[in-house]
Amino acid sequence: MIRIVIAEDQGMLRGALGSLLDFEEDIEVIAQAKNGKEALYFIQTLEPDVCLMDIEMPLMSGLEVAEILMKQGSNCKIIILTTFARPGYFERAVKADVHGYLLKDGSSDELAESIRSVMKGKREFAPELIFGSMKDENPLTEREREVLRMVADGKTAKEISAILFLSAGTVRNYMSEIISKLHVKNRIEAISIAEEKGWI
Repeated sequence: MIRIVIAEDQGMLRGALGSLLDFEEDIEVIAQAKNGKEALYFIQTLEPDVCLMDIEMPLMSGLEVAEILMKQGSNCKIIILTTFARPGYFERAVKADVHGYLLKDGSSDELAESIRSVMKGKREFAPELIFGSMKDENPLTEREREVLRMVADGKTAKEISAILFLSAGTVRNYMSEIISKLHVKNRIEAISIAEEKGWI
């Protein structure tokens, strides 16, 4: 029996997915999470075989959960279900070692087959999402993304320099490099573009 956790913040979709997958003879839905923190808790305590994970959820995104699980060496296979073909999301999903990255508009039969395929050690990626990711390469380095994420969280150059052990001048240099690379006028536009593309 393949034991599954579903993490999806839209109640109707979460319930429908659970009901449809429970009809499969070899699949059992053991928990349903409405946000990223719940998903992480269920995965760590129940140790399911697979977690179907939405990307954009309250408290913690599906990608953040996948990144934490990868660092912890979890055996749970993550299949991301998304409506977003954002290039940065796909890039982060691959880095977080997810086993599947699929669009939500597929049929439940296709999803069940993908789950079985992932359990056999294969990886399942929707072609539309892969092609979408090839159009826009992320120009920012890991450090630049880290700085921009902190700016987006409202931290000042002084706070960022203390957290990253850099001088305030270095932090400002990173910001001007980010603004230049993204061809924008200021940090607000930089944050907006990077978030839209899923780069931070």
